[in-house]
Amino acid sequence: MNVVKPEDIGVSSENVIKYIKALEKHNLSTHNLILSKGDKIFFEHYWEPFKQGDLHRMYSISKSFVSIAIGFLEQDGFISLDDKIINYFEDEFEAQLDENMRKQTIRDMLIMSTAKQDRNWFVAKSNDRVQYYFDNDNAFSRCPGLIFQYDSSGSFVLGALVERITKMPFMDYLHLKLFDKIGVSKEAYCLKCPGGHSWGDSGVLCTPLDLLKVARFVMNEGKWNEEQILNAEYLSKATSKQIDNNLSGYDDYDTQGYGYQFWMTYNNAYFFNGMGCQLAVCVPDKDLIMIYNGDNQGNDMAKKIIIDNFFELIANPAKVETDNNAYNNLENYIQGLTLSSAHGNSNSAFSDKISGVTYMIDKNPMGINRIKLTFCGKTGVFEYTNEKGDKAITFGMCKNEYGLFPQEGYSNNIGTVFEPNNYYRCAASAAWVEPQKLFIKVQIIDKYFGNLNITFGFKDDIISICMKKYAEGFLNEYNGFATGKAKA
Repeated sequence: MNVVKPEDIGVSSENVIKYIKALEKHNLSTHNLILSKGDKIFFEHYWEPFKQGDLHRMYSISKSFVSIAIGFLEQDGFISLDDKIINYFEDEFEAQLDENMRKQTIRDMLIMSTAKQDRNWFVAKSNDRVQYYFDNDNAFSRCPGLIFQYDSSGSFVLGALVERITKMPFMDYLHLKLFDKIGVSKEAYCLKCPGGHSWGDSGVLCTPLDLLKVARFVMNEGKWNEEQILNAEYLSKATSKQIDNNLSGYDDYDTQGYGYQFWMTYNNAYFFNGMGCQLAVCVPDKDLIMIYNGDNQGNDMAKKIIIDNFFELIANPAKVETDNNAYNNLENYIQGLTLSSAHGNSNSAFSDKISGVTYMIDKNPMGINRIKLTFCGKTGVFEYTNEKGDKAITFGMCKNEYGLFPQEGYSNNIGTVFEPNNYYRCAASAAWVEPQKLFIKVQIIDKYFGNLNITFGFKDDIISICMKKYAEGFLNEYNGFATGKAKA
């Protein structure tokens, strides 16, 4: 793809600045932003410490990749979308007697209209997630194909279907059928689930530019360099409304309908949609694609902010500015962009009173019995003892410090599976939000993303603590309230 200035394709650099400022105003945790029209990239930037070639976890964008793989299976005559899923998993279905589930089709699963409500496999920790899906013992079911209800595990099973038929990991299949032809990184891959299956509903890692190429292929309706690689009919249906998903009655960015693992949005557009704000928004009428990656788990408004402002300022601007200095202004502005950090004051006179003081903590959900905060100029250290021993997190004051999160054993290549000696990379920052209240923001920035927000309130020799975690399947030890007293 060619790199051009925004003005070269009729977009104002000033509007790009306004768009980024709208994201920064809300303190979104942005990792990268790419804007393209046709085969031209007119904006691309990575917020420090992220870089262009980094593999990035795409979460539920993985579902759209699975849909593409299903399209190839149908094209090559291996399946019909109206086949019942039981036809391919007869052994796993043996104990499942629910008639609605037994008549569920591949198409029902593609449009998120399955028979039973999804179960939390993170809590169950089953040793075979495929079997766990088909063993669903929920007493209530519904006729599939009629009502939308998000079913992430159904998407996972579709990925397992691809692997059962092709006898290879679904990302290897996509490399063979598509990725190698359009220039997707050889390193792009998918994490695994217990049972050996790819984590097809959430585990894909690829570069943001890889995602742009896949989105462009989809918006080209399966064509690349004049070669029709995947039939246009499948992708046309996949990216158009197949079922109503507006169960709330509100007209919003994500209530415009659902296709085959793609979300419909405003202006005849659609998007690949992943947790934390992994997004590829495709606007066929304008030939525009927006790639956004970040981690805004816990911020329910983040996707709306990103998508609504994109349409207002980039896709459908009221007017195009003609400032000759706008592009230089844009280039200068983005040089200072880094990963978001805690907002507030970097100093408080109160810090001297508590620095180095040990607090003994009453029994609490986190299992923490001791903490100590130490401040030294523009950085600090949060020390604590929990059930796994002594821990420490170094943080910057209103800026990030980078290191390893001290909890050992979170999942690595296989979801939910304890991994000895595995520690996630993290960014930690802090700010005084009141004279005697400190906020610490910890961001996990690894194969897995997550946020941990910690608030400390002080009065005399008493400390109160609130920990809130936003992460899928980990940081569970860091959620709840505690109180304690300075050690005499």
